[in-house]
Amino acid sequence: MTVRKLRAVEDGEKPKTRVLTVDVAASEGTEMELLAAMRDRIAVAVADPNCPARDLAALTRRLREIAKDIEALVARENEEAADAANAPDEAWDSEAI
Repeated sequence: MTVRKLRAVEDGEKPKTRVLTVDVAASEGTEMELLAAMRDRIAVAVADPNCPARDLAALTRRLREIAKDIEALVARENEEAADAANAPDEAWDSEAI
């Protein structure tokens, strides 16, 4: 996997997560980018028909755990964004200028 350049996000569009390798995501990426890189790497291993049966159960279990971690992170980010959007504005003080 390689790093791809992101285009500007238009109004109303969700920003896209960069696609990084696991090692790059671990050293330079966000928590979401690391989880996505791990998910993608494990998914490739699970889909490989030559994946040893002894590894398949553990990889599949870890893949499900990472998917749940991603869902939890997205939910937390959405909740924080909603809280920030609903925060009351401070009263205007024209003498503070």
